[in-house]
Amino acid sequence: MSVQRKIPKLGVGADELIPLLDQVRAETDIPTRFSKLALQQAQNAADEWNSIAELLTHKPIDWAAHLADVKRPVEAVRQLPTLQLPDVQYLHRDALPVLDATALPFVTIDPEESRDLDQALLLTDVGGGSRGKYLVNYAIASVSTFVHPGSQLDTETWERGTTIYLPDKNTPLHPPELSHGAASLLPNQVRPACVWSILLDEDGHAISSRVDRAIVRSREKLSYEQVDAAWRGQGTLPATVPTDMVDLLEQIGKLRLAREVARGGVSARIPEQIFESDDDWYTVQYRSNRPIEEWNAQLSLLTGIRAAHHMRAMNTGIMRTLPPARSEDISRLRRVAQALGVDWPLKESYPDLVRKLDPADPAHAAFLLEATTLFRGAGYRSFGVKDTRPLPRSAADGIIHAAIAAEYAHVTAPLRRLVDRYGEEICIAHSAHRETPQWVRDALDDLPVAMARTTGRASQVAKRALTLLEALMMRGHENREYTGVVVDVNTKKSKVMLRSPAVTGVVYRRLKPGYEGSFRVESVDLKAREILLEPV
Repeated sequence: MSVQRKIPKLGVGADELIPLLDQVRAETDIPTRFSKLALQQAQNAADEWNSIAELLTHKPIDWAAHLADVKRPVEAVRQLPTLQLPDVQYLHRDALPVLDATALPFVTIDPEESRDLDQALLLTDVGGGSRGKYLVNYAIASVSTFVHPGSQLDTETWERGTTIYLPDKNTPLHPPELSHGAASLLPNQVRPACVWSILLDEDGHAISSRVDRAIVRSREKLSYEQVDAAWRGQGTLPATVPTDMVDLLEQIGKLRLAREVARGGVSARIPEQIFESDDDWYTVQYRSNRPIEEWNAQLSLLTGIRAAHHMRAMNTGIMRTLPPARSEDISRLRRVAQALGVDWPLKESYPDLVRKLDPADPAHAAFLLEATTLFRGAGYRSFGVKDTRPLPRSAADGIIHAAIAAEYAHVTAPLRRLVDRYGEEICIAHSAHRETPQWVRDALDDLPVAMARTTGRASQVAKRALTLLEALMMRGHENREYTGVVVDVNTKKSKVMLRSPAVTGVVYRRLKPGYEGSFRVESVDLKAREILLEPV
């Protein structure tokens, strides 16, 4: 009688994974707790805002009629009614909104589980001609309203720099009282926001833009799955969502993608490994963006490009930079394409190539993952404080973000990224024809170093967590065979991406890049967080 060995379920339980993740957090000095004082400051600010919000009386406004009446659509938010707010004790007095934009039917589009909602959108077709064609209103959480410069809370956000996402829990940039509460653009809640107004022409070119601090109220928290289903005609959105939202998102998203092509930029649909959990059971899956997500991302990129425009006009700011790919890296990537069987004609540019690749194809997916090494050295460049000379305009001066092929600034995720709070304040000051606040100017030259330190740490932690979870998933699957493709080779070993499960392993010898076949799990080294494979 034959005996069948039971194959362990792919994944790992929370009781085993979480202690190991706690160890990773400890080894990398992630600040896991806020001080009592910082928590109290966050709670006081949240409570004070919530008390104010309950007392506000909003004048009913027909947004469509208001928009039709104003001469320039980009000025429509600035011409909304104002509210009289009381004196405040815990909120940042200089960052209080007075414009009442609660009549605007904003919605958010995020992963279903998200609670730290930075952005809400409203898209309008304003008819074309001299008034422009599309008005993009993009509300960004006004974190400055809640965080006093120089406070203990402010100090601890500088130590964190960015939210860190791990399988079991996140380490937030701000206390949950703010990031998941009073500062988050949650549905049907009155919130302070920095409301961008960006006017586009029929081809998606930006005509003009401005940003005003205002009070908003999102109508719905939509998931990517919901919007994707509605776009495909397989579902409907709530009645509170503007009926033309999905169509306009597609129209504007495609126009902005076309502008990206014209600039020489590239948005590759790179398959990424993501953590998934179900009843305290954790696994890793491959995931590529849906078209809806790509179009939504274009709105964020548009806002960042316009933010850089305002900073340049102000001659004060901090830009996100990425140097162009080196010629030797392009040559290396061409060899990878040849090895993987990816057709890359000599006269075809890298951006043109990646736009036609399908991440569902194993060879294409392997190439796209390898291509992430093409652009290295992302950073931040502050200007206008110590050196007040006009900012140079060439890529050689390190100002351009090479992948976007434009000047670009981070302003759309202040709940999750420290630098965005400062960028927003510069753009608000420019739109209002005011000087940049001194607390912003004082911080600008220190921000690039702080962001490099904290984002580097976050990347290191996420990588450690991923390789740990991969190794734990494959333990007990020794001698099992899986289909994979060789995606990278150096002098000592070959990196293999398995198709399913979504893990990577190594073979300790050189194999042909692009080789696709069956690989046997030889062993799992938990200490090194490595899966050792052997081609069958």
